[in-house]
Amino acid sequence: MTRIRIKRVYEPAAPEDGCRVLVDKLWPRGVRRDALHYDLWAKQIAPSPELRIWYHADPQTRWPEFRRRYLEELRSSQAVREFVRRIAGEDTVTLLYASKNAAGNHAVVLQEFLEHAAEGITTA
Repeated sequence: MTRIRIKRVYEPAAPEDGCRVLVDKLWPRGVRRDALHYDLWAKQIAPSPELRIWYHADPQTRWPEFRRRYLEELRSSQAVREFVRRIAGEDTVTLLYASKNAAGNHAVVLQEFLEHAAEGITTA
């Protein structure tokens, strides 16, 4: 089974990162495109723009509801199923995110979802 890790895009790449996947909808601020080492930009599995904007208006009180809504989006997403198939052969996948909040960002939710959903999504 693929090991899913998360890491800020501003941290240096490391060999143990495995396949590095940018999971933000928007390109990270202050990062040149040719300076970021990544293998895939999976912006289609990031939270919808509406959900992202809603959450960022009050992240301290909206985290539990954001998490619930984002998990709903992930469960109903064909893009997530395709992503799981794509990473199935990887030993390690590192989800790259830009948020300063290490505990309250979408990559945390996505990591949890991918760790639990991988067995339920077939490769057929």
